[in-house]
Amino acid sequence: MSLYIISSEDQDGFNLPLIKKIDPFSISGDTFLMSIHKLGFKTLTMKKFSLLLLIVPVFSILNAQTKVNPVIKSYGTVFQLPNADQKPDPSLKYKILIELTENGSKPDSLNEYIEALATLVNLHAAEGVPKENIKMVVVLRKMATYAVFDNELYKEKFKCDNPNLQILKELMYAGVEFYVCGQTMQKRNIDTKKLVAGTKVASSGLTAITTYQLKGYTMIKF
Repeated sequence: MSLYIISSEDQDGFNLPLIKKIDPFSISGDTFLMSIHKLGFKTLTMKKFSLLLLIVPVFSILNAQTKVNPVIKSYGTVFQLPNADQKPDPSLKYKILIELTENGSKPDSLNEYIEALATLVNLHAAEGVPKENIKMVVVLRKMATYAVFDNELYKEKFKCDNPNLQILKELMYAGVEFYVCGQTMQKRNIDTKKLVAGTKVASSGLTAITTYQLKGYTMIKF
């Protein structure tokens, strides 16, 4: 699809039309604006300004991609790319194992690694994979276990509320399973009753990983 930009310039008293064809998908926004500048928009008259108001929104719409949150509604927004050369197969059952070992960069902000889980779910669902075909198990080890502290324990540790509670709720509601390393809990003397409701305890994070891998889960480490 192309854009046809029409402008006019006075040449020795005559108003001559100037037409320029631009492919909006092959140029950057800066190049687009430079093209407009070269087409006689150096002096901005009301007519030229009105034409710009028509051109720029159309250019933006043509370049925009649809943002969606098909499963996790409040987090992990993704783009739908219908013309992508490779996409998830809706006929497959995706068994995904995630190992998390790091806490978020800021205790009072959403853990970016937890949000990446929402993105991963939505990426599959956005391309037509049914929610029931996405089986995700998350193993939290080391510093990542802080994310599933209940609010009281989290506040005791970091002096702020746990910002991950809502996203954890949405992920669990979507069927994502969370396991904390039991060895880490014991070494730090953490009461597992003070974890976010729905969090499960593995005898160890490492054996949970090896077990699920042997069950055919594809492992990703954030």
